[in-house]
Amino acid sequence: MISGVPEHVDGRMIGITEAAGARLINRDRMWHYVEGIQNWNPIWPRHGIRILPGPSSMWFDATGTRLPAPLFPGSDTLGQLKYIMSTGYDYSWFVLTQSIIKKEFALSGSEQNPDLTGKSWRMTLRRATNKGAPAPVEAFKSHGVDFIVRDKLDDLVAAMNKLAGNDLLKLDHVKMQIEARDREIVNPYVKDAQVMNIHNARRYIGDKLIRTASPHKILDPAHGPLIAVKLNILTRKTLGGFETDLDSRVFGQEGQIIPGLYAVGEAAGFGGGGVHGYRSLEGTFLGGCLFSGRNAGRAAARAVG
Repeated sequence: MISGVPEHVDGRMIGITEAAGARLINRDRMWHYVEGIQNWNPIWPRHGIRILPGPSSMWFDATGTRLPAPLFPGSDTLGQLKYIMSTGYDYSWFVLTQSIIKKEFALSGSEQNPDLTGKSWRMTLRRATNKGAPAPVEAFKSHGVDFIVRDKLDDLVAAMNKLAGNDLLKLDHVKMQIEARDREIVNPYVKDAQVMNIHNARRYIGDKLIRTASPHKILDPAHGPLIAVKLNILTRKTLGGFETDLDSRVFGQEGQIIPGLYAVGEAAGFGGGGVHGYRSLEGTFLGGCLFSGRNAGRAAARAVG
């Protein structure tokens, strides 16, 4: 795996607090991403970046088989992880076009999204008008070891096999699946679930303008070149934390309350099966963080009079 956090983010305080008598819950639950790429300009060892994908890239496992519905880009991370690991390999592939990458690829990390962090609508709208992708994405396309750019599919597949160090991908198999998807692009009664998802995404004006590429055939040279991205498993964090009561007070090993010790948010295991469940989207973690933080503050205030 590649690492989505610096080496010093090691969770040592969880172990230290457990050793002091606190009770942990959901310690077996981890949060990994499946769209990890190696940072071409790393800040820490094994530094990985997550692609935040739009809906249009075709997703293949290591053997060249398209991931089944509904495991589309940007959907069920845990479902995708389970499927990918069931293949016996720890990586997968995106296959896409220049038209897709320029509009649909964003990268995790504030430094990778100057348009969003700079609150610049002008820079954001360039995604809809520029030939190229945002500068950080183009830098990864040019320098990242996980990116392959070719004009022809046979050259692309050959380069993918070379990068993976095996011969798992068969051109005829990959081509057949891409052509089957491409036929659905012009079908008004489309049955391809991912293509339906693309059309649905573009019904929202925000996604249509800056987040979802206009539907097109992957093998249409007008939208080239072809791009393949080798996706690694990116480790991010534990979903475990300290068991608390509704005042965010931490339980001890024997079920007693530890005086003066509070845990809130993800430190209290909210990401690992809290009010929104184990498969909750990350944005929903915020509600549990705010709720538990408020309760902890009020409880602490009462405790000190």
